[in-house]
Amino acid sequence: MERKKILFLDVDGTLVDYEGRIQKSAAEAVRLARKRGHRVYICTGRSRAEVYPEIWDIGLDGMIGGNGNYVEDSGQVILHRCLSSDECRRIVDWLHERKLEFYLECNEGLFGSEHFETAGEPVIQMYSRRKGAKDSGLQTVREAFPDMVFGADLYRNDVNKISFILNSYEDYLDAKREFSDLKAGTWGGVGETALFGDLAVKHIDKAYAMDVLLEHLHASAEDTVAFGDAKVDIPMLEHSGTGVAMGNGGEEIRSMADYVTDDVEHDGLWKAFERLGLI
Repeated sequence: MERKKILFLDVDGTLVDYEGRIQKSAAEAVRLARKRGHRVYICTGRSRAEVYPEIWDIGLDGMIGGNGNYVEDSGQVILHRCLSSDECRRIVDWLHERKLEFYLECNEGLFGSEHFETAGEPVIQMYSRRKGAKDSGLQTVREAFPDMVFGADLYRNDVNKISFILNSYEDYLDAKREFSDLKAGTWGGVGETALFGDLAVKHIDKAYAMDVLLEHLHASAEDTVAFGDAKVDIPMLEHSGTGVAMGNGGEEIRSMADYVTDDVEHDGLWKAFERLGLI
């Protein structure tokens, strides 16, 4: 009898391209794998509010969100670790003090700071250009984050993480020092080229969330296959039975993966599923 697998898919750059389009071959691969009895979960930095209906419509068993702070299986919430109200207030006040624009990532939605829509536009366009997206120079913040809410109360108790625009790399280093009780990271580039910083609950990552889900499923890590393209996906690949890097991924993840498939835009996920006998 075929041993059923549990598949963990990063979203951006893995399941969808860098313009947010779901790859048809990837969607079909997921459907076929589930028909064969494999379970499929997205494992993403996105909060639940950013997992739009067209992604769920592919057919998924659940998700890991917020880079590990949220776990859902068949509609049941297994884990949700948010920043506390006090932590959120401290971060928001500190960012305002430094005049850094930001947005709160919550399961109920994304909430932008007062000037994020304007300040974020060139940064989002730079991020898209680096990823090779076409027409990225024209993308607005509202196009990149269609459901982002502006003008809402920024002191909340349901925040998964907070992303903020880096005016310089020093902003990230200062955030790391100021919030040593939290997990500070960067994205949109490596080191000095990073475009965003973020702050979240400490000691939580994709591997931690995988363990929570596997315990719930009474399953073993050796029966997992993980797919990703970014540095933040490395703990997920390291923790899985088989780790697959997308061809469009960075050098770090490609060098540690068990297998490197093709780019997201060249049927990379489909080819990996086929090679691994999942479809």
